[in-house]
Amino acid sequence: MPLDKELLDILVCPKTHAKLVEVGDWLYSTDREALLKYPIREGIPVLLIEEAESISAQEFEKVVGARQAAKAD
Repeated sequence: MPLDKELLDILVCPKTHAKLVEVGDWLYSTDREALLKYPIREGIPVLLIEEAESISAQEFEKVVGARQAAKAD
């Protein structure tokens, strides 16, 4: 079940304070330098830096870049 839009609007990456994008059970940081994603466990975002997983630039572009491009259209 997706997170409430109002909640998602106020959540930010704890490391960079960039906006987050929800994709499945993950929250992706929109910071191109950080390349991090945070888990959502049982509907609860786990926004601890030590729980974040690094992602590749390709995964970032596939997930976050595509969403940002779609919003711009």
